[in-house]
Amino acid sequence: MEKLKNEIFTLLKENGAELMGVADLSDISESPYPIGICFMMPVPKHIIKDLLEAPTKEYHQMYIDYNGKLNEMGLQVESLLRERGYNAIANTTERVVWNKEDHTTPLPHKTVATKAGLGWIGKSCILVTKEFGGAFRMGVVLTDAPLPADEPIIESQCGSCTKCVDACPANCLKNTLWKAGMPREEIADIFACDETMRKNMQELHGYEMTICGKCFAVCPYTQRYLNK
Repeated sequence: MEKLKNEIFTLLKENGAELMGVADLSDISESPYPIGICFMMPVPKHIIKDLLEAPTKEYHQMYIDYNGKLNEMGLQVESLLRERGYNAIANTTERVVWNKEDHTTPLPHKTVATKAGLGWIGKSCILVTKEFGGAFRMGVVLTDAPLPADEPIIESQCGSCTKCVDACPANCLKNTLWKAGMPREEIADIFACDETMRKNMQELHGYEMTICGKCFAVCPYTQRYLNK
């Protein structure tokens, strides 16, 4: 199955993904299949630099464009796996079930990413990778193909850093070091984050949208990516 895994990764790379991994989801009851494939596209560097000041319309448009590209990649992987006789489903933006009341999904992309060894949950409550910090968009495909899983990451690597905590416009981050299985509420007040993002976008650009980016823009891992 290593050959099929490499074939999938090659397909993803040819379509713009730069980071990918395979997760063992057999202990996740919310997953319909025991294997998850996670793949990422980094945010262009000039957009991140602008986010250090405030959320921008360009970042919003990139967010939409990248979601479309990731959806298409996921559907291509889904099709490939089905052609090989396996069940598969791409968790596209149209398919993910979003609970608006508590801002949750049954199987967050970042859960698959940590189990695929791609990163950890930062003090920002978003995924942090060594390669791009938090400056990426990601997609997920779930399957029953017995692909070799990568080593999961089960605890934070943020250490004593508080860059995102100090920069948060909503003051909603609790300076908590994540461990696998930790409730989201111990890391951040998501509702305060959501309210502040909507308010700031309304004031800056005249419409409500839950985007910000300040926390990942200031992250030292993101800054390392910017300075490469």
